[in-house]
Formats: sequence, C-alpha cells, structure tokens
Amino acid sequence: MWRATLRGLLVHRLRVALTALAIVLGTAFMSGTYVLTDTIDHAFAVALQTAYSGVDVVVRSGSTVPSQQGSERPTVPASLLAVVRGVPGVRTAVGAVSGYAQLVARDGSAISTGGAPTLGVAWEPIGTGVRIGAGRPPRGPGQVAIDAATARRYGFRVGDRIRILLQGPARTFEISGIVRFGTADNLAGATLAVFDLPTAQQLLGKPGRLDAIDVVGQPGVSVGTLRERVQGALPPGYQALPAATVAQENARQFQQALGFFKTALLVFALVALFVGAFIIFNTFAIIVAQRTRELALLRAIGATGRQVTASVLTEAGLTGLAASAVGVVAGLGVAVGLQGLLKAFGIDLPATGTQVLPRTIVVSLVTGTLVTLVAAIGPARHAARVAPVEALREADPGAETPGGRRRTLLGAALAASGLAALFGGLLGRPANAAAIVGAGAALVFLAVAMLSPLVARPLALGIGAPLAGITRVTGRLGRGNAMRSPRRTAATAAALMIGLGLVSFVSIVAASVKASVNATLERTLRADLILTSSSFAGFSPQLAADLRRLPQVGVVSEVRFGQARVGGGTVQVVGIDPATIERVVAVDVAAGSLRSLAAGGIMVDQTTADRHRWKVGATIATGFGATGTRSLPIVGIYRPNALLGRYAVSLSTFAANAPDALDSAVLVDARPGVSPAAAHAAVVRAARAYPNVTVNDQASYRRQQAAQIDRLLALITALLMLSVAIAFLGIVNTLGLSVLERSREIGLLRAVGMTRRQVRGMVRAESIIVAVFGALLGVAVGVLFGWAMVRAMLTELAIPVGQLALYVVLAAALGIVAAVWPARRAARVDILRAVTTE
Repeated sequence: MWRATLRGLLVHRLRVALTALAIVLGTAFMSGTYVLTDTIDHAFAVALQTAYSGVDVVVRSGSTVPSQQGSERPTVPASLLAVVRGVPGVRTAVGAVSGYAQLVARDGSAISTGGAPTLGVAWEPIGTGVRIGAGRPPRGPGQVAIDAATARRYGFRVGDRIRILLQGPARTFEISGIVRFGTADNLAGATLAVFDLPTAQQLLGKPGRLDAIDVVGQPGVSVGTLRERVQGALPPGYQALPAATVAQENARQFQQALGFFKTALLVFALVALFVGAFIIFNTFAIIVAQRTRELALLRAIGATGRQVTASVLTEAGLTGLAASAVGVVAGLGVAVGLQGLLKAFGIDLPATGTQVLPRTIVVSLVTGTLVTLVAAIGPARHAARVAPVEALREADPGAETPGGRRRTLLGAALAASGLAALFGGLLGRPANAAAIVGAGAALVFLAVAMLSPLVARPLALGIGAPLAGITRVTGRLGRGNAMRSPRRTAATAAALMIGLGLVSFVSIVAASVKASVNATLERTLRADLILTSSSFAGFSPQLAADLRRLPQVGVVSEVRFGQARVGGGTVQVVGIDPATIERVVAVDVAAGSLRSLAAGGIMVDQTTADRHRWKVGATIATGFGATGTRSLPIVGIYRPNALLGRYAVSLSTFAANAPDALDSAVLVDARPGVSPAAAHAAVVRAARAYPNVTVNDQASYRRQQAAQIDRLLALITALLMLSVAIAFLGIVNTLGLSVLERSREIGLLRAVGMTRRQVRGMVRAESIIVAVFGALLGVAVGVLFGWAMVRAMLTELAIPVGQLALYVVLAAALGIVAAVWPARRAARVDILRAVTTE
C-alpha cells in the first residue's frame, strides 16, 4: 500500500501540484506574516537596545496609563536632574524629552511618514542611539539636527535652513548636523528633529519638565547598586530601573501594539487555507471516484478498509507537508516583498536580518498539513467503503444525487449554530466577540457548502439557460454536466463562494459606513469649514488662534482627541470648547448642561451612562497619561453623537491633563454677512502656514471620509483576492479532473461529429456556470453577513447593487479564464484511445 501510494503521487504529478498550490499560497501568507512581524519585532528590540546602550539606569514617573500607543507616563520635574547627579556613584545624568515636530520639505509640503511618528527629541551625548553622521550637535534655539533618511530623500545638507511644525508656531532652523539611529538612517521610518535640551523643553511643550532621566554610573559601580542608590534619593512617585529592563518593557509594549496587525494578516491567511480545504476535499473526492476500480481491486486482493483509508490520508498528508514546506520558503519572499513595500512608503526598518523563528516553520507546516488531512478525511472514509465487487463494474461518471437526509440535517444544524454565534457575537458584544463572530461565519460557510447541492441543479439550469440559447449544443451540454454532478458543482463553487462572500460583505459594510457617516454629518455637523490634519498626527493649536483674528470668521471651535483610563479600560476622550461647540455641532443634551464643562468635569453619552448607571453628579475616576488619575464629576449626559464619542471634557481640562496635545480638528463658521466662499478663501490663506492641515467644506469633507473608507476597502479586498485566486485554481483543478474522468464520453462525442471548438465551448460553459453559481452564493452570504453587521453596529444599510453585480460578471470572466487549460486538454483527447478505454 505504501508503494502504491507513492507511485500514485509520482504518476499524477500535475494533479498533485494543482492541489498543493492552494496550500502553498495559504501557508506562504501565514509564514510571511510571521516572518515580517518577527523581523519588525526584532528590529525594534535592537533599536531599543541601541537607544539605551551606554545607559545604566533610567529614572521616570512611577505611574502609568495604558493607551493605544502602549502606555503613557507623567513627566518628571527638571529639578530632579540635579538630585540624581548628586547621588554617589553617578558619573553623569542627562534629561530625555520628546514630542511632536514635523519637518517641512523645500516645496513647503509637510513631510509625511506613512504612520510613523514625527519626533522632536533632545540631544543626549549618552543613550537614545542617536549619533552624529555629519556636522555637529545642535546648540542654541536656532539649530536642529535631522535624520539622515529625511536629509537624503528631501535633499537637505548641513548648513541648510528647514522649517518645522511644532505645538506652537512653526519655526525655521539651521541644520547643524545629520544624525543616524545606530546603524540605521532613522528610527524605523520616524523623522527626527534633534534640539538641545532647553530648546526641546520649550518647543515640545515641556518647560521645566523631562520625560525621563538617563543615568551612567562610575566605573566599578554595578547597575544594581547604582539603581538602589538613585532610588533612595528619589521622592515618592518616581522609580529608578535598569536601562535593560526599560528597553525590554518598551519592546513588549511594541509587540502588543503590533499584535493587531499580526492577527489581521493571519486572519487573511486562515481564510485562504479555509478556501484551500474545499479544493482539497473536492479534489480527493473526484480522485477516489475515478479510482473506484483500482481501490476495489486492492480490496479484492486483500487490502483492508483501514489500509485504503490510510493510503488516501497518506497521500493527502504527504501533499500537505510538501506544499506547506514550499509555502514556508515562499513566505520568505512574501515577507521581503512586504518589507520593501513598507520602505517604499517611508517605513525604513533598522538594518537587521530577516527573522525566521522555529515557531514560524512549525506552525506553518502543522497548519498546512492538518488542513489537508482534515479536508481528505471524508474522501478517505468513502474510499474505505468501496466494495471488491466494484472492480467488475464499468467506470461510470454518471449522475449523482444532490445529498442525503443526514447531510441536509447536518447542514441545517450548522447553519443554525453559525447564525446564533454570528448574531450573539454582534448583538451581545461578549469579551471575545471577534472570535465568536469568526466561528459563526465559518459555520455558516460550511452550512451553505453542505446545503448548496440542493439548489445546484435548479440554479445551474437557470444560469445555463442564456448559454444554452446562445451556443445551443455546447451550452446545453455544459449545463447538463453541471447539473449531472450537483455535489461536485457545489463543492467547486464553495471555494469561490467564500472569497466573494467576504468581498461582498466588506463592500456592503464599507458602503454602509459611508452612508452612516454621511447621515451623521448631515444631522450633527453645522460648521461651514472643517480643518483636519493630512497625517496621523494633529496640528498646532496656534492655527485656531490665527483663525480667530480673521474678520471673515465668526466661530472657531477646536476639537482634540486623547486617551484615558475609565473603568479599567482605555477609552477615547474628546476635548471641546463648551462655549462654541453647539454653534458648529448639533448636541442633544439629555441631562445636565454643556456649559458646565467650563468649570471642569466630564460629559458622557447616554448609552454609556445607562450601561454604568451613571447620573449627573456622579464622579468618574479618569486616568490621564500626563497627570495620573483624576476624579471628574459628570456634569451632563448627551444622546449618542458620533462626533463627540462617549466621553467629552472641556479644552481647559484636556490641556491641564494633556499639555502637549495637538488639535485634531478645527470647526469654523463664517461671520454673519460673509459669504462661505470668502470665508473659505481667507481660511485657506491662513492655513498655508500649516502645510499639514487640509481645509474642507462639508461636501469635500464627506468626500474625504469616503475616500479613506475606499482606500481601506481596496486594501482588504486586495488581501481577500488571495482566496479568490485559490478558488480559481480549484475550478481549474476540478475541470481538469472532470475532463480526465469523462475522456470516453468526450471521445464518443468527437466520434459522432463534435468539433474541437465545440468541446472547448462545452467545458467553458460548465466553468462559467460553476463560477457564477459560486458568485451568487457568495453575494447572498455576503449580504446576510453585511446586514447582520450593519444591524449591530451602524445606522444606515447600503447595498452597492452595481458593485455586487460586477462581482458576478467578473466571476463569469474568471470561469472563462479557468476553463482555458481544461478545455484545451479536452479538445486534444485522442478519439480512438478514448472510445477503447476499459
């Protein structure tokens, strides 16, 4: 049996290669995701080790508040620096300061990083990893050093002048030096503006304050001893830690922040493997059907059912293992390609080698092989039930029944379980909602795949009707082939159903998000103009001050977004001006007063207040990164408002607890009697001094929001296209095996006068029917998922009918392409050999 299995693999190399390719693509995505994220992890670990090289102890605040960036800590007073320097055993101690500083290119445009920070830092002769590559360190308020990557890309040299956007007014500096971060030209894509310490404190909004103090001990003083001495000299609320511990802590925080990115990519990889499993199941089911006589002969000469099962599973296991191994190697190319793409977008990772951890190899090999084995269990069990008497029968690729009662009941049970999990995860909002929703979606897909043979014949009849009318004989024969094998048609279409189902779901959610955003803006936004940052960072509050001096402007209302800890979790808090916000945003106050925010306190939306049973007058313990925990009284409750979010405080409260915060948006109304066009022109002129700001009226702002959603949709769709590509391979594979199975039938058709062109048309018609069948199922499931998601999380349901129809048309075109090789193979069938096959 072992030799027979190996011989079967070697004889049917093409069949094995097509089957394995689905697993190769899925495991390559998985392997590439691990390699990429592990490489980034290692790169930042090395960068952080470099940052603290030469530093023994770090002094910082002892309190922390989690945020989306990891954690935030209050600053320490600069007077603490003298205390630390006076500790016995301290050779030197320097203050560390960082904040927002965005460089401006020679053409006046703000230099964007594609998501990496735009950092301003204080020059330190120790630690930070910043090294002078050319020129000298900055001295005085008029000098700055910038990173080598930015200098090279934008043509800056030592002695040039450069403009920098800051928390206050923008300023122009002389470039005193070009810096590198360790061996890299910048810090993982972040731009660097390096000032001397007094200048950094002033420009970055931290006068008299430091983020931390880096300490170097005298020769002969151990790190442990130095830490204890420094800690003993510190007042309560501050801590001294070994620099290595701080570096490791920062690396762990970065890995946690990267976790979402890794999980998202792994989800796409698992979707690809899930689609591949359908192809493997279908392929092995066809192979077992074609080898009925061979398996029966093996049973007749003594092979047991267990041996036959083991033979099929061994073939599947070897195929999966080999494909997974190729996928691991291909994953290296995927990771390198993604890393190059990141570099093209300005995210320049430090120079470290590609990381291939044993976990990457083991997980990819085990997952790919296991998926293949699980998919082959059904066909293997069917092979074991082949009776020896089957060896005496003529091979018959005839019609099959759509499905038995057991299959129908199991499919219905899976559908009920999947829908319950799907709606439970969406509407119940449990802690592990994402996992429950994902499991529910997988069960629904399995259920639809199991139940789809019941509708395969009528749908194939309807889909094939236009083909039968146009191409007559070939269309009718292709439709007949699809209807004759409903299980095979459904199984082949199932892979495409999953891919297009998810694509349709994403399209519906994206269209609904845009519709919901538009409806929200129409209901709540009253401002004539909306100013937002063109990058991920905010912009200087100085712009709002400049706008208030314009005679064409009547109302200027700033909005800031920040993070705080409430009720054990990290939430977004919005800073608003209670005196002006109601003139530019419709706020429906259910209890309390919006104006009361001016005296301090916090407002919450009604949904949040009801969930926590909060009333006006209650206090909320709110943790801020810069100042720690504050007890804020609830001064008002407003009905849900997408622009204000769940928690709102006044700008003065926001500034007191986040002094270095930037404006996230500025809402502007024209002065009475001034036309919107005149106000718009005046605001645009004033905003030219802030090249990182975009000025929009309401219509262009809606278009901007829609464009952002479309970019995200394009990215997700591109990642899901891998599963569609695998489904394409499945159609090719199934048709190729089907042609082999029907060789005698095709030979007879050729013998009675069918031309090669007609044979190709017949195969092409069958492929189109299968592809459109899968697309229709996918769109139907996608609409169901989309409706459920919108029902649970959004306000407006929008179904892009034209886009979904286009997917069906593209699926038909995909069917035509997928039929090219099987159709050519069918047309080349030798007539005499086919009709004499026993």
